[in-house]
Amino acid sequence: MTPTLIGRWQTRILLFAIVGSLVSLPFFLITGNDPIFFIILLYIAGFGLVWDVLYNYLQQFRWDHDWPAALQVLAALWEGIFFAIVYKLVPLPGVERQAPLWLFALHYGLAWLAIFIASQSIMRVIFPRWRFHGGQWL
Repeated sequence: MTPTLIGRWQTRILLFAIVGSLVSLPFFLITGNDPIFFIILLYIAGFGLVWDVLYNYLQQFRWDHDWPAALQVLAALWEGIFFAIVYKLVPLPGVERQAPLWLFALHYGLAWLAIFIASQSIMRVIFPRWRFHGGQWL
């Protein structure tokens, strides 16, 4: 499947809203109902929508116009490092207190892994049209 920009955006929003929220729920409960991890998830999804424009552009230079799993892992590392720096250095609206960096990394890693696995497996089963229409599920 070669995702279109709209397909990337739709997939990112759907997976972050469902899978990302499910992964963030235990962190929410463990930290005494602190919504910081849902806020972080929202920021990462927002930054991801911007990154998707660049990823879509770069994808056009590949011979098959596809984005293999190895490059998705590299993109996840880049996004995680970028957002960790922003998270620690820039006061973000809605983030009154910061979670420790190790907890942020654990949350980001688990959320990314769950979203990646869902995009590579369950999305293909639940949304067969998604595979054949550039990642668009609407």
